[in-house]
Amino acid sequence: MDCSSEDSESSESEMEKIEEKVLAQLKADSSKVKNPNGTFRCPFCLGKKKQDYKYNELFQHATGIGASKKRGKERAPHLALATYMKTMLADEVGPSQLKNIVPKPPPPNKFLHKPLPTNSDEPNGEENLEPEKEELFVWPWTGVLVNVPTERKNGKQVGESGSKQRDQLSRFHVLKVTPLWNYQGHTGNAIVDFNKDWVGFKNALDFENYFKVERHGKKEWCNEGKEHDAGIYGWVARDYDYNSVGPVGDYLRKNGDLKSVNDLKEERENKSNTLVAHLSKTIDEKIQSFIELQGEYNATSLNLTWTMEQQEKMQLNYNEEMQKVLRLARENTRRFIEENQRLKMDLDTHRKELEMRRKQLDKQEARDEAERKILDDEKKKNDHSLEMAMLEQQKVDDNISKLAEEHKREKEATHNRNLQLEKYMDAKQNLELDIEQLKGQLQVMKHLANGDDLMVQKKMEEMGEHLKEKMEDMEDLQSLNQTLVIKERLINDELQEARKVIIEGLRDILNTGTLIGIKRMGELDEKPFQMACKRKYETEEADVIAAELCSVWQEEIQKPNWHPFKIVAVDGQTQEIVNEDDEKLKEVKNELGDDVHNAITTALLEVNEYNPSGRYAVPELWNFKEGRKATLKEVAQYIIRQWQSAKRLLSGRGKSKMIGRMPEQDAGDVRRLKQKRLVYVKGVDALYQCYSFP
Repeated sequence: MDCSSEDSESSESEMEKIEEKVLAQLKADSSKVKNPNGTFRCPFCLGKKKQDYKYNELFQHATGIGASKKRGKERAPHLALATYMKTMLADEVGPSQLKNIVPKPPPPNKFLHKPLPTNSDEPNGEENLEPEKEELFVWPWTGVLVNVPTERKNGKQVGESGSKQRDQLSRFHVLKVTPLWNYQGHTGNAIVDFNKDWVGFKNALDFENYFKVERHGKKEWCNEGKEHDAGIYGWVARDYDYNSVGPVGDYLRKNGDLKSVNDLKEERENKSNTLVAHLSKTIDEKIQSFIELQGEYNATSLNLTWTMEQQEKMQLNYNEEMQKVLRLARENTRRFIEENQRLKMDLDTHRKELEMRRKQLDKQEARDEAERKILDDEKKKNDHSLEMAMLEQQKVDDNISKLAEEHKREKEATHNRNLQLEKYMDAKQNLELDIEQLKGQLQVMKHLANGDDLMVQKKMEEMGEHLKEKMEDMEDLQSLNQTLVIKERLINDELQEARKVIIEGLRDILNTGTLIGIKRMGELDEKPFQMACKRKYETEEADVIAAELCSVWQEEIQKPNWHPFKIVAVDGQTQEIVNEDDEKLKEVKNELGDDVHNAITTALLEVNEYNPSGRYAVPELWNFKEGRKATLKEVAQYIIRQWQSAKRLLSGRGKSKMIGRMPEQDAGDVRRLKQKRLVYVKGVDALYQCYSFP
């Protein structure tokens, strides 16, 4: 091939000097290339918007401009930047940014292939993919490798296989690499095949630019005045390679054609137009065929629909007839079976009646006088129990009547006390207003008084007497108020004592399972501990650990030295609330969750309210339905309702079973009802005692 030089020796040496100078500057100050965030920038293209390249992006940018047809003053700095990135920055970036950089091939042996003659030098391409117009390339896109390392074996030259060279050039998506051979063996040349599309053309140009940056391009290979380096040279095959003499030209002429980019575009457009026309014609034919098939389909579908409807009607008629036949058969069979069962039941009943009558006659004959006496004694005992129950019922009825009357009197007394307090407050306020008015008038009269004015002095004396009377009335009201306060305290003490008596008397019938019951204020609820331990531990150990934790925290609550409360002001009044910042409460909340934490805080508030000095759990009447403290009225109503229910059950069961012989099961039910009624009678007596204090 004929080689021609595009630049003079002086321009080449000038570019090398510029490149060496720029490379020294980059090595002295790496901040020109590296950004603070780890990306890279081009210090020679500061006017561009993009200044945050990745390593491989900046390397491609530098190699592309270095291999372009721009002036040497622009190419030399970018070539220096590419050299700097390969030598100085390759170790600082990760392997993910270096994976697209083709490694430099291993050095070949001393066998060098003679350069192919050509008539013109290779034009250098820009960063964009499109070359100069009418530049002829070998198509399909082909690359040329020369100076491929070879060695002599058995009298012939041998070199690396095409597949191994293809793997080395995998970055450029090479289809295959074909080494060229002759009678002497491997010629040191190889042909690189790329895809036939524009992506393949881009890969071919990237392949050529890579060797340009490495100073192993077509230009360096064709420079006859310069000794070739040890390494592979490569470029994209053009017309001068196609027309060259030697194995490269022979292979290219045999397997390719010369075409320009415009020729390929026109050829592709012609093919596309032809394909579009053919596809349009095919589509029209398909549409016409589809219309015909659609008509046939519609006709066939109508026939099929009519046929299916007729078949469904026939099937429905057949099903109806079969259902009628089956229904009649089932009815006949059912009547036959029922008749047989009825006859069988009649026979069994008659046989059982005869057997029972026989047994009764046998028992009646075997019954003696002692057995009759036992039945008489049991009847007497039942009669006596019923009489005692009736007496007890009468007693309870009297107690309930007295309790209702006492409750009514207490309610009227409370209402009267409230009215009396309201009257007292009104009278007190009126007296205070009158006293203040009289004091004000008296002060005014004193200021207006004159020593010689007898009328004024007389008026002042009358006002003083009136003020004195008002002050005496005020003292009487205060004395009355003190008396009422003392009486209120006594009543409150009596109510508290009554609650204690009810709690002691009704422990057996009031529990946590009833609507009105007794709750131990300050006692921990064990359910949140059980749920938390089941989530945290194994099922077998959860209940034991929950019981231990509940016991430990109950002891902590009873310790007087632990007081996790703080005082806050709410609506102008001070309140004592739980201190959520307490270390123990924080720890239990983090370990066991919010439910256990809430149970502990609730118990703390109850202890602080009901027993702050002793800090142990105390019983209290409680409305479990509404979650609050129960009133004595609610307790009395609940006990009376329960007692009346037990009374109705006992009366109905007793009257129905006392005549004749009582079975053992009915006797047991009566005994249980009696016991239940006695318990509620005990509760009514306790209520009566509460309202019978002197």
